[in-house]
Amino acid sequence: MSVIGRSLEEKELLNSYNSSTSELVAVYGRRRVGKTYLIDNTFADSFDFKHTGLSPIELNSLKTKDKNKTILELQLQHFYHSLKLYGMKENKIPSNWLEAFFMLEQLLDSKEKNRKLVVFIDELPWLDTKKSLFITSFESFWNGWANGKNILVIVCGSAISWMTNALINNHGGLYGRVTKEINVLPLNLSQCKELLLSKHINLSDYDIAQTYMIFGGIPYYLNYLKRNLSLSQNVDSLFFGNNSILANEFDRLFASTFNDDELAKKVVNALSEKKIGYTRNELADKIKISDGDRFSKVINSLIVSGYIVKYKPLQDNEKKLYFKLIDPFCLFYLSFVKNQTSLDKSLFSANASSQKITSWRGIAFENVCYNHIPQLKAVLGISGVVTNHYSLVYQSDSEKGAQIDLILERNDNIVHLCEIKFYSNVFVQTKEEHIKLLNKSNVLSKFIKRKESIRNVLITTYGLKENEYQWDYDHVITLEDLIQ
Repeated sequence: MSVIGRSLEEKELLNSYNSSTSELVAVYGRRRVGKTYLIDNTFADSFDFKHTGLSPIELNSLKTKDKNKTILELQLQHFYHSLKLYGMKENKIPSNWLEAFFMLEQLLDSKEKNRKLVVFIDELPWLDTKKSLFITSFESFWNGWANGKNILVIVCGSAISWMTNALINNHGGLYGRVTKEINVLPLNLSQCKELLLSKHINLSDYDIAQTYMIFGGIPYYLNYLKRNLSLSQNVDSLFFGNNSILANEFDRLFASTFNDDELAKKVVNALSEKKIGYTRNELADKIKISDGDRFSKVINSLIVSGYIVKYKPLQDNEKKLYFKLIDPFCLFYLSFVKNQTSLDKSLFSANASSQKITSWRGIAFENVCYNHIPQLKAVLGISGVVTNHYSLVYQSDSEKGAQIDLILERNDNIVHLCEIKFYSNVFVQTKEEHIKLLNKSNVLSKFIKRKESIRNVLITTYGLKENEYQWDYDHVITLEDLIQ
């Protein structure tokens, strides 16, 4: 059975399996996105060897129980148990990774030779502990033994910066050895709806959008939703109820993904406080850290992992780059769950119409649009047109300022000024909104090329009410358009 939203990834894996040469496939994506499920489902668990590294959380727990063992020893012991599980005869626990991979070679040599062998090592970055020489040993395994065999080695990891830097862009013995890389992305709105319907959860498009705003298209979280509860009740149960499953997810997520997880959390927490984000200097000042190598590594890790983006606002003549939080789960968690001391276990349901949640919906829906630019372009009929996207925040002492959250600049001289409105009903373009839009258009015209023309786009939930100001918009995009 095909995995929802993963048909292309499945095809890539099967192509590698059916090739006539050895393949080293790197699969990466943020934690909980469904990488392991994709691989297990594609090969129906018919692996010649499979191993999953111990997470930092598991290692801390094991270290507490057995203080005499090092982290490396615990990882090697766990690897040894996997070898035995897949048929290796009794042996001694390897003392280093060179020994461990030699044992793996012996195990695979004992397997049937007239077919392609399949090896799956999950959460590979967790195995590369300090001074373990793991990468050197893995290089020896691939270059010295596996590369000449009829074998498919799939390595997987949630620490995306490690996967890209240490493996895919390796400049040592693994240079150019990865034959295929597969980036498993969160589901989009349409795929979220498909997944929920497969679980017989029938939500309105309005609640599908809110589901994405909260869970960010991460299948692991969506699979916790119960069909007999409303979305608000599900949210209360998962985040605020007794023994709620996701109450501590933020800390677990960062601890298992980033080496410097505390600094990564500080960066994300700071960016959650300002919609347009901060420049690098502003961000460093806010979290009180020197702008050095440590800061750079964390920033880059957050970018490649898809939690934040680096962008240049259209109006910034100094070419300053800004960093902005775009991960829906983090935005929701830091807005409502972090430091929550209330005993109210129905916090989301009870405050659904509060100003705080209404404001969050507006910001979160802007993130939805930002994360669905390919879908927006498809609705506009410009999928094949090269575009750049920007935001604009213009302030002036001599004239009225303006803020435009999304601008699509096409290479065919059209610029789309996008108004993003998350409403529970049809949006009404009033005289006040008409005046605001005129001002935004006038401000935008100062920053675009003379040959470019502005087209106004309304992105909203249920469309636009017919009145004298409806013609302010050249295009109206609804949730139905984005989800179909």
